[in-house]
This record gives sequence, C-alpha cells and structure tokens, in this order.
Amino acid sequence: MLKKGLMVCAVLLLALTAACGGGNSGNNGNKPTNAPEPTTDNSSTTEPAAPAGLKGNFEIQYFVGGYGDAWWKEVIEEFQKANPDLKIKQSAGPEINDQMKPRWIQGNPPDVVYIDGKGSNERQMIDDGQLLDLTDFLASATNPDGDKVSDILISQPTAYDGGKNFTLPLVFGSWGIFYDKALFKEKGWAVPTDWASFLAVSEQIKGAGTSPLIHTGVYPYYINGGLIDSAMVAANGGDGSILTKQAALEAGSFSSDAVKTALNQIVELRDKGFIDKGAVSLNHTDSQSQWLQHKAAFIPNGLWLENEMKKDIPAGFDFGFIPSVAQAAGANSIVIPYTNTIAIAKDAKNPDAAKAFLQFVFTKQHAVRWAELTGAIMNVKADLDSSSAGSVVKDAMKFFNSDKTTVAPVAVLNADVEKAKQDATLALTVGKIQPEEWMKRLEDAAAKARK
Repeated sequence: MLKKGLMVCAVLLLALTAACGGGNSGNNGNKPTNAPEPTTDNSSTTEPAAPAGLKGNFEIQYFVGGYGDAWWKEVIEEFQKANPDLKIKQSAGPEINDQMKPRWIQGNPPDVVYIDGKGSNERQMIDDGQLLDLTDFLASATNPDGDKVSDILISQPTAYDGGKNFTLPLVFGSWGIFYDKALFKEKGWAVPTDWASFLAVSEQIKGAGTSPLIHTGVYPYYINGGLIDSAMVAANGGDGSILTKQAALEAGSFSSDAVKTALNQIVELRDKGFIDKGAVSLNHTDSQSQWLQHKAAFIPNGLWLENEMKKDIPAGFDFGFIPSVAQAAGANSIVIPYTNTIAIAKDAKNPDAAKAFLQFVFTKQHAVRWAELTGAIMNVKADLDSSSAGSVVKDAMKFFNSDKTTVAPVAVLNADVEKAKQDATLALTVGKIQPEEWMKRLEDAAAKARK
C-alpha cells in the first residue's frame, strides 16, 4: 500500500513517488492509512471515567482518510459526556491540514492535532516551533484506568533534538513477512521462526515449484522495510539504534558488520534462487496479486495488505504474519514500525483539556475500539482476541504484546539517502552489485547529505 511517506524506521519522514490509502505526507515513517471505512456502530465496552471539571473551549484537528472518523466521533462524544462544561469543536476532513494551515501560521491553532494525511509534516511542525514539549508530561501521564501511558505503548514517542518528545504515536503499524496459513497447512510447510527455518522451508517451497519470496521491485522500500531493516537490527543484537544512527547520517552506520551480515542474508536468498526473478519489474498490486495466486509463498509488506487486496482475496486464503525472519534461533522477533502521531499545539488555548484528552484516549478499551472500527492497530498493547477486529491484526498484536518481540524505533532517512538505498537494494537483489557496493553507495549518499 503505497504512501507518500517512506518508512525506514525513526526520525523524519520522506515523500515517495506513489501513495496509498489516507495520503500521509510523511511524518513518522512509512505509515499508509488505507484502512477499511469504519462503521458507525457505537457499541463498546464500558469506558473509564475521564478527568472531570474541564471547562472552556477545546478544539481537536484530525485528518479523515482510510481510517474514517467513527472512532474519533465516538471517543470525543465520550470525552464530552465526562466533561459537560467543555465546549468541544471538531475540525476534521480529508483536506483539513491544508484548511487549517493559515491558522497555524497565524498562531491560532487548535488545541490537539492528529498528524496524518496530505499536507501534514510532523518534523516541519516541530522545527517551526508549533508543538508543545510533552517530555515531562509523558514521563508521568496516566490514563483513567490508572495505567501509566508510557507503560502500555507498543512504540515509544520519537525523541527529537535533546531527547525531547513533541508527539505521541497514536496509530501503530508494522512491516513484516506475509504468507497463506491455509497453503502452508495444505503443503505441510513449517512457518519459519528464524533465519535457519526460513531457509529450510524456502528450499522445500522451491522444490515444490513455487517461488519462495516475491517483492515489490518497483518500490524497493517494501523489501527494505519488510526484510532488510529487521535483518540489520537482528544482526545488531536486536539493538535498533543501528537505524537511528543511519537516520542521523552517522558516518559508518551504513557499513557496519551488522549491515554487512544483513546484506549477505539477502545475497544468500538471491544466490539460492529464492527471490522471484520477475519481482524486479512488479509494482505493489501486481506482486501482491501474484502472491495471492500462490505464485510465491512469502511477501514482505505492511499490515495494510489484507485490506488493500480485499477485493482480490481468493476463497479460503488465510493471511499469516511474521514480523521478521532474519534473527537467529531463540532470538527476539524484530518489528519495524510505522506510526501516526497526536500532539498538542504550543499555542493551545486550553492545554489542560488537551493533556486530559490524550490521557483519556490512551486506554486499552479505546485501542480495542480502534481495531474494530478501523481494521488497524492503535499504539496500545491490548487483547484483541475477543474483539471483532480482523485476524491479521489479532495475530500481529500477539507479537506486539510478547516479551519475545523487540520493537525497533521509527526512523526515517534523508530523502536522497533513501533513494540511494532503494536503488542499491534493487541492484543487490538481482546481482548487479554486492554488499560492499551497497554499503559504499549509502555511505557516499550520507556523506553528501551531511554537507
């Protein structure tokens, strides 16, 4: 699912050549918003009480895209009931970012803003001094259930200059490897849990006349996010700082031993003939369609995949999800995330209500409702088993809730470096270059960007 933002995992978001879903312009990684249109079913579990006694005017700005607006209307209505003296205004819609821009420039912003969609750019808002420093607030904020907010997050807030937090991830998605559970059961193929088992089952799959792995060659950030980035973190002992160092353009960060190990894993797949040779020319929908037709067993992709292809899913197809396969046996799975964030305006007129709203929103009950109404995952560890959320989301959440899973930081490369990475990765997958050349290209691109 193509988006204008590219995910490589942690600091700034770049625009890409194609976009999917909600049209996110790039703020916190590759975070497509092509979720199913939610219904207006307002049945829900019992909600916690919100902070009482809030008064005055309170305005919330939120983008309406693939996730729809049902969740927003529901949670805002509940917040209003808990604070009857608060006058809440909702500024929302598919063009809301452009419509509200003059007010931000004039210093008359809303109190709370959900940063997503066309016309939004988190890093630019921070650089322009438009967002409130939330560092101290987030260090101790608790929700109405008594949970410390930071303790129940899947992905922690991005630390900007000086380690400050200006945003809080609201939506959480993950890259990973997808497969058909029904096909694997039929063929007796074991679902891989590490690199050795991935190679073993890929050998079986190839022997059965099927390509083990297909990817979106026209947009190499799919295989970067879904396979290479997690391989680098795994080779770095599960330490995601390798990605933040790359996003910071640190010299040597693209040519470390961990990077070379990860690239050699891709070379191993290439040289064993496990990567579909036709993938180099396929776009996202073509590669996904071939995968759905069982012309390949695995595909690196994002959690939007099932919803994006819902009109083309064959009968009996059962989506399976694995965050990563490059890790050693017994090591943690690696999640490469993309997020959409929420923030408070630095010039908010009602900062008390804004902070109370953030505390109110981040509960497990609201996370369940987000999954049910949008088909996506909110950035809160919650049990979705008894919810009406889709199976892929439920499977993914089990990984995110597990202590055997490491969630890498969201890190985004400089646009020129990202382009160099995509080109180098594609060349690597087809044998035009070797890992040494990949690393040289990226180090050169980073050095140029530093200037």
